[in-house]
Amino acid sequence: MTKGIEGKVVLITGGSTGIGAETARLLAERGAKVAIAARRKDRLDEVVADIASNGGTARSYALDVTDKSAVQSVVAAIIADFGRLDVLINNAGLMPIRPMAEVNTDEWDQMIDVNLKGTLYGIAAALPGFLEQGSGHIINLSSVAGIKVFAPGGTVYSGTKFAVSAISEGLRHEVGEKVRVTSIEPGAVESDLKFTTSGTAAETVLDFYKQAIPAASVARAIAFAVEQPDDVDVNAIVIRPTAQEF
Repeated sequence: MTKGIEGKVVLITGGSTGIGAETARLLAERGAKVAIAARRKDRLDEVVADIASNGGTARSYALDVTDKSAVQSVVAAIIADFGRLDVLINNAGLMPIRPMAEVNTDEWDQMIDVNLKGTLYGIAAALPGFLEQGSGHIINLSSVAGIKVFAPGGTVYSGTKFAVSAISEGLRHEVGEKVRVTSIEPGAVESDLKFTTSGTAAETVLDFYKQAIPAASVARAIAFAVEQPDDVDVNAIVIRPTAQEF
């Protein structure tokens, strides 16, 4: 079903490593024109070079998703460079795990800014164009922690991911006749996300991630949603390691 992917212009935030990078590689392999955005431009360029060496098309864009005007500018640049945008994958995220009793409000702010507001800024930048062209696909990276509260330690993270899942479903209700909306809800996945936890909880998180599945597994789930015919909207995909209880 690569015909559903071939030729589409796809923006992936958080595209320098993990799920974002693997999704970029897979979609480019199946014929998409991929734009990857993240703060670490050097890492993005490595992914672009890898895609190009395999015959794919990709470009990199430095982006901090917490900067609303920067998100707007990157979307505008992609449309100028490729002529259109067909798919937005809101993948950038943070997961610092810490008991709420430690009251680390800086981490709470970071998660809200990246996981939630970053997703909303992506939607705000891409949605008007999708509605104008009468087609588009918004894919938001939520989590199994957006289905069941990950506590103790992940309460605020779960709060952001519950919000992403709710926004995805509400957006589908509002614009579903023109724009497809998908919420991807992974469990433990091998990526840099596990390294955003510091302090006493770091060892617990790393132990949890011993059962992680490769990021490429989630990339295949995203590709499945993208490749469907225009009249099919895969609303949510939950993907966990078989060994994961949570």
